Amino acid sequence: MRIFLTGASSGIGAALARHYAAVGVTLGLAARHQRRLSDLVAELPGVHATYSLDVIDAPALHAAATDFIAQFGCPDIVIANAGISVGTLTSEVEDLPGFRRVFETNVLGMVHTFAPFIQAMQARGSGTLVGIASVAGIRGLPGAGAYSASKAAVIAYLEALRVELRGSGIQVVTLLPGYVATPMTAKNPYPMPFLLPADVAARRFARAISRGTSYSVIPWQMGWVAKFLRWLPNPLFDAIFARAGRKPRGLDL
Repeated sequence: MRIFLTGASSGIGAALARHYAAVGVTLGLAARHQRRLSDLVAELPGVHATYSLDVIDAPALHAAATDFIAQFGCPDIVIANAGISVGTLTSEVEDLPGFRRVFETNVLGMVHTFAPFIQAMQARGSGTLVGIASVAGIRGLPGAGAYSASKAAVIAYLEALRVELRGSGIQVVTLLPGYVATPMTAKNPYPMPFLLPADVAARRFARAISRGTSYSVIPWQMGWVAKFLRWLPNPLFDAIFARAGRKPRGLDL
């Protein structure tokens, strides 16, 4: 089996890389940090390819896809995992670059990741595209407008893509993690219910991917939270979340 994975140098991406390498999968690992990628690959069994790139760079992803296919063949699974989060306030002009960067990375970066592989998968008649969304995309969370909106966009995009590719042999899987212990969540100054270690989350993601389930919330407890939030009346939602903890602004992107 062959898998191409973005955001591979830390957090969920690194945990997925370790999980899949351990079961003999050949990996194409893409991330911004080449040194972290090199350190990760050094500990993995098997032969893998690494690509130091930013997912906002569509030509770089196209080149990486071309190289991976040339070396190993069309991947069976492509996982668009790269994502960033930063506290944002619309009222603060200095936060506007953060909004732009979050949308470019989380939304357009996913499009850039999938686009170079779709024709090869269509020609073969099989493949799985996996997008990492978030429970934060279910409702808009105060102080996280950029992140929540980007993940809501990802959920809608993946749904559209799933229907577009219906009948092509390509599956589209949407994963909505709750809280996972990663560098991204480490600075959250508020309680994180049902927090999962990254390695546990990776195993559960892999099971959902292997099943080909079109939409999965992990852990399942957060699935119930997501349903509750979706149907919570606006006045009650507003009253509860106006007092909720907020991610610090100005985190390093």
